[in-house]
Amino acid sequence: MRKKILVVLKGYPRLSETFIAQELLGLERAGFDLTLISMRKPTDKKRHPVHDEIKARVVYLPEYLHNEPLRVLRAFLAGIKKPGFKPLMKQFWADLKRDITPNRVRRFGQALVLVHEWPDNGEWLHAHFIHTPASVTAYASIMTGIPWTCSAHAKDIWTSPDWELSEKLERARWTVTCTRSGFEHMRDLTTAPESVHLSYHGLDLARFDPFAGHHSHRNGSQASEPAFLLSVGRAVEKKGYDVLLRALALLPADLHWRFTHIGGGDGLTKLKALAETLGISDRITWKGAMAQEDVLAHYRQADLFALACRVAADGDRDGLPNVLVEASSQRLACLSTNISGVPELLTDGENGFVVPPEDSKALAIAMERAIRDPALRHRLGDAAEKRVREHFDHHSSIWQLTRLFEEQWQKEEQWRKSA
Repeated sequence: MRKKILVVLKGYPRLSETFIAQELLGLERAGFDLTLISMRKPTDKKRHPVHDEIKARVVYLPEYLHNEPLRVLRAFLAGIKKPGFKPLMKQFWADLKRDITPNRVRRFGQALVLVHEWPDNGEWLHAHFIHTPASVTAYASIMTGIPWTCSAHAKDIWTSPDWELSEKLERARWTVTCTRSGFEHMRDLTTAPESVHLSYHGLDLARFDPFAGHHSHRNGSQASEPAFLLSVGRAVEKKGYDVLLRALALLPADLHWRFTHIGGGDGLTKLKALAETLGISDRITWKGAMAQEDVLAHYRQADLFALACRVAADGDRDGLPNVLVEASSQRLACLSTNISGVPELLTDGENGFVVPPEDSKALAIAMERAIRDPALRHRLGDAAEKRVREHFDHHSSIWQLTRLFEEQWQKEEQWRKSA
């Protein structure tokens, strides 16, 4: 029998996390009963269509405890009386000693509120991201005795200390992640590696129908028909946009191109200033965040998609950026770096262009080659679409999650009966 799942999220809805929304909708369509627990209210002004299709109720925890002091105080006073409060305090204190930050206290308070209000009689907890959402989830699980599972992704894995990852992996019934590098890293940190699973997000191909048109034959030789280069992603360090801009500046003067960036992010101002310094700002359009259907239209108009993924100074990195899968589904040739899960989708010279990270010169060489050779772009784009449609259909991921949940619930029932 399926259980009511409380899904703990860092924020909802988010334009940059369509892979999560897609998974939530897939689980709903597979018959799962979900309530979404968001640790932050939305900040994006737009929504993707997939968000409007998800029926689950959304409950917002206090993002900052001082913003809703009475709500937090009521939860704390009620929690003191519960049997699970002492074990929770023991774990929280152990964590706080190793991580003396306001963030740690905030997760403790959010967990207390979640337990006190306990929406819709939840019977299972599932965290999306193994850093802060999993902290709230793990604390709530200690307090209530309700088991939990986890979906880990990229930043959450690589910016969490090993001691914390290890302890969470031991407590969660199972954990899935979307790249082999993250999968292998987490398996090395737990005594139960069989509880860690690799599950690519895939793409809801119903939203990304095959492109019936044709990508252009622009080759950069005519100023009246510049090659259209596109990138979609937040302006944050791990996306490598400063490296990409420097690569654009290295392109030969006789090569005609224009570049469009779609996405928000705190780093946009610095990137625009860098483009001015490099003398290429007149060839660049900054579109900001856009809805999924508008992004799809850009994939179909573009000649090359570029994303210069890198490992940030704090260890943050992409897993397998969903935008690469989306662009590939539209036969758009992609250029990226051999970071994390990118090589699990793209193979240089077979279905895309792949270069080392932090290497503007290598990016520029690959871009020039792609611009000057439309036939090569088309061949690689065709191969990329074939790989996506054969291996990255999100129905496979939903089926795998369904199996994991149902097998675990059967085990729980057997344990309950034998206790």
